[in-house]
Amino acid sequence: MHEHLDALEQRMHQLQQAMRRAQLARDSDQVKQLRDELRRTQRAWDALFAQAEEGEESNAPDNGENSAPAQAAPAEPQTLLPAREQVHQVLTLLAVPAAPKLISTVHEAFFAGGLAPSRLTSLRRDEERSYRSAPGARPYYLCPALTSDLLSPARGLLTVSTWSLEQRIVGPLSARVHFLTSALNIADAAERLDMATLPLPVRQLLVRYAQNIPGAQPPAPHHSPAGAPLDLALLRRAAEDELTLHTASDTTTRSQAAARARSQLDAAALLFGGPFQSARRLRSVP
Repeated sequence: MHEHLDALEQRMHQLQQAMRRAQLARDSDQVKQLRDELRRTQRAWDALFAQAEEGEESNAPDNGENSAPAQAAPAEPQTLLPAREQVHQVLTLLAVPAAPKLISTVHEAFFAGGLAPSRLTSLRRDEERSYRSAPGARPYYLCPALTSDLLSPARGLLTVSTWSLEQRIVGPLSARVHFLTSALNIADAAERLDMATLPLPVRQLLVRYAQNIPGAQPPAPHHSPAGAPLDLALLRRAAEDELTLHTASDTTTRSQAAARARSQLDAAALLFGGPFQSARRLRSVP
């Protein structure tokens, strides 16, 4: 439990630093989002701290007068925030559409508690039902990415409704662009930690990214993934160099698809996509 408290305290410190940077950049929307997340994290810390205190009191010596058997201590929670808020944390860090497995891996590396990919299978459907029953009642919704050709839900990719439509659309080159962009954002998040004591899950995640970007990793034969060399500056340069090859074409594809979507889809379909058959008919409309 104390490890979870430490992780939450570290996260609150990161959020406070990020808020200062956003304030200096005069990004009021980002400041608001970070402040809301800081408050949620503080509430989670308060709840876990209170639970820790109760556990210490229940372990106090008994003078023998109370013959009632002691109740078993409650199991430590596996998650400290609702799954949708944990997913929102990860997507905010990545800033690109992501699959459940990546979301789970990044959450394990940077945030407290576990987030199994299986927990996300029904999340998108729940979000859509919530939106359709009360549109706009929530500050954000987790919704699928939309395909650039059919404007239909992209299988297995989650986004945030507050992102621009262009950011939520995926085209033929988007998978690679998103991979490179998320590598840069994860490197930025890692640099906000203590690089001298970088947590192993964060290091392993960065090494996996570097291994899949040409020129992003220093040569070191016969190394294991855990001990592989890691150079964040080299990783960032390699990712940025490759991004320059794909970004313009990918941006054009997504911008054109977004313009078509705005003219053809209603508010709900702009977030959650249209049925496949409807999307095919829409694509044929001049």
